[in-house]
Amino acid sequence: MEASVAPPALRPGRSFHTNPAPATLPGWTPRPWGLEANRQANAVRCELSGRPEPRILLRAAAAADAQQGAGDSAGAGRRKRLAVFVSGGGSNFRAIHEASLGGTVHGDVVALVTDKPGCGGAEHARSNGIPVVVFPKSKSAPEGISVAELLDALRGYGVDLVLLAGYLKLIPAELIREYPRSILNIHPSLLPAFGGKGFYGSKVHKAVIASGARYSGPTVHFVDEHYDTGKTLAQRVVPVFADDTLELLAARVLHEEHQVYVEAVAALCEDRIVWREDGVPLIKSQLNPDVYL
Repeated sequence: MEASVAPPALRPGRSFHTNPAPATLPGWTPRPWGLEANRQANAVRCELSGRPEPRILLRAAAAADAQQGAGDSAGAGRRKRLAVFVSGGGSNFRAIHEASLGGTVHGDVVALVTDKPGCGGAEHARSNGIPVVVFPKSKSAPEGISVAELLDALRGYGVDLVLLAGYLKLIPAELIREYPRSILNIHPSLLPAFGGKGFYGSKVHKAVIASGARYSGPTVHFVDEHYDTGKTLAQRVVPVFADDTLELLAARVLHEEHQVYVEAVAALCEDRIVWREDGVPLIKSQLNPDVYL
């Protein structure tokens, strides 16, 4: 951990049909394909099956309007204190930090943990006054700290939730026990496909294209003691086009990452995560607590 920063006191506390339709159908217009489609659908979003019908949402919105004068139930509690783990540029970290500053996320990033102290995510943290903790200790990062020291540091910062945003190291079991059901990760594929050790970043997108998969997209999941095997909390689907390149697919997925991760973190900070009896986490709607997303 960088010696110049001292921890503060603990605070109280859907389906795409890619086969072209017959041209003889009246009124049929061919959809864009290939590079043209990439240009027009850089951020195509497919809603997950099981989302509430519009009439349900309308009723929920009406109910929310009726309750508006009763107080802000979602954000009424204490702001959560967040520690974000990164190993690279940290674009998801930046999205979360900006959402926090803008009020979308009811929480504050109080620490940045990294195994690469010179990475872009760490630089962004320093430039915004966020303490940087180096973990673990390695030949390239001799200033890194031990697991016990990491836990002490997180306690010192009063961390409530841990968010992995492109952190490439396996999270130690001690940290998982310290933060049960309180550690999230973002992965650039539709887990359980293309997940596990060795699947990260561009390697994921390369494997997706090589497989001939028609869809991809990010997954937000809770973290357990293995790579990418924790319970799925949220996903977004994007198409994989026949002439996609790694870069085009990566950009399309990343656009969705920034949105779905912020939404998931906001729900976690507002205590809108409910666990089913079979251990599957669900997100309560902000409009109506009886509706799940």
